[in-house]
Amino acid sequence: MRFSTTTALALTSILGASAAPTKRQAIDIDADILQYALTLEHLENAFYKKALSTWDLKSFTDAGFSAAFYDQLKYIAHDEEGHVLYLEAGLTAAGASPVAACTYDFPMTTAEEFVALASVVEGLGVSAYLGAAADITSKAYLTAAGSILVTEALHQSATRGAVGEIPMANVFGTPLGLNAVYTIASGFITACPSTNVALPVMAYDTLALVSGAPTAEGAMVQLTPKTMPSSDMYVTFVSGLDIIPVTATASGSSVMATIPMMLSGQSYAFLTKDNSGNLTDSNILAGPAIIEVTPSSPTFNLTVT
Repeated sequence: MRFSTTTALALTSILGASAAPTKRQAIDIDADILQYALTLEHLENAFYKKALSTWDLKSFTDAGFSAAFYDQLKYIAHDEEGHVLYLEAGLTAAGASPVAACTYDFPMTTAEEFVALASVVEGLGVSAYLGAAADITSKAYLTAAGSILVTEALHQSATRGAVGEIPMANVFGTPLGLNAVYTIASGFITACPSTNVALPVMAYDTLALVSGAPTAEGAMVQLTPKTMPSSDMYVTFVSGLDIIPVTATASGSSVMATIPMMLSGQSYAFLTKDNSGNLTDSNILAGPAIIEVTPSSPTFNLTVT
């Protein structure tokens, strides 16, 4: 994939060292987000290359997937490699040292497990770009990130459809903060080069979904945190643009909670200290856990006004 001079210059202007001192902090934020995005794209790039070098067309068709879908996976792998080259070139043109790929451990032993995991990974990628949008200070960089987001959403749609999930399950995409995305992504990372620049992110305590996959509105789910909080806690669900806290019931080393009626599609659950819906670092006890909520039948008004 070729990286155009125009694009390189655009990203250089975003992160250029000649900016006025009053903009230094904003530029640092955008550079951090670019490195963060590259870290995620390295992961996706390695994920698809691992799968396509392990399983051939017959492996996928034997697992019930079409030859057309296998062809789509090759396009997705090409896209992810292109995203890596795009971000690397932009950082290099701006005088920064792009983070290198890490080593990874993906929990998949069959082509079927890979596709199921791909639908989750792509959903996480969409949530990452959407969540980072609010932190981007440059309009030019926001456009670039939005362009990648569109492609990631197409990947999510293809993989969700392949595993029998409704691609357009929610009216809105679901944004997630940098730390929340990193908490999930870091579970696939075993080690990173010591020369990589440190990212301004941290991982929350993990939260595992024990039962309820997939689940439905009004159903009960069981969640297990790495460390059971001793204080009061709530489960705060995030789905689309809805942030919905509910009462959590402790059950041994796990927590039980009811899926709110507004949840749909790939959603996320956090353990929080209160029911304010405030998903700040100080309020999050653990999470997120990924929860797939089967949507209800769509209803809409056919009247044209």
